[in-house]
Amino acid sequence: MEKDRIDELFDQHEGRWDTEEPSKGHELRFLEKLNTANGVKSIPKKKKTPYKFLFIAASLLLVFGLGFLFLNESNSIDDQVVEISPEISNTEFYFANVIAQEVKKLQSENSPETKKIVDDTMIQLSKLEKNYKGLETDLINGGNSKLILSAMITNFQTRIDLLEDVLQQIEEIKNIKKSEHENTII
Repeated sequence: MEKDRIDELFDQHEGRWDTEEPSKGHELRFLEKLNTANGVKSIPKKKKTPYKFLFIAASLLLVFGLGFLFLNESNSIDDQVVEISPEISNTEFYFANVIAQEVKKLQSENSPETKKIVDDTMIQLSKLEKNYKGLETDLINGGNSKLILSAMITNFQTRIDLLEDVLQQIEEIKNIKKSEHENTII
């Protein structure tokens, strides 16, 4: 019964609905009229700031300045590590090259079958890299240098071992896939 009345009401007013959008600034004019009727002064219009471009330029300058400081901080950490232990620089260079080669091999083996294991490995490598950066910071801050240098080398070896293990697993996956393919052909 109630629904019928609503339907009748809509039927009676069909074609008379206001579907036009109000013109630009309608809300502001409406509020001014409303406030004037209530005895309130009109709402002041927003002032455009002619210095908007200066705010943008200052923001960009701040961002670039912080970026520059961060890059200098990063370089100074490496320099400080080399000062503490010059041998670590050569060791780091060697291990970093080995790891980079293994990562290239890993990424070349990326396929739908191995995508999950490759992605997980990259996450683990990222965590190990973050741990290594923490060890560098500990070394600079005056921790037990022999112990920390040993941990840094172990970190590199762990990354290399991880990459070698994953590449071996990928090779096994490829062999299984190949043997399954050969069995289906026979």
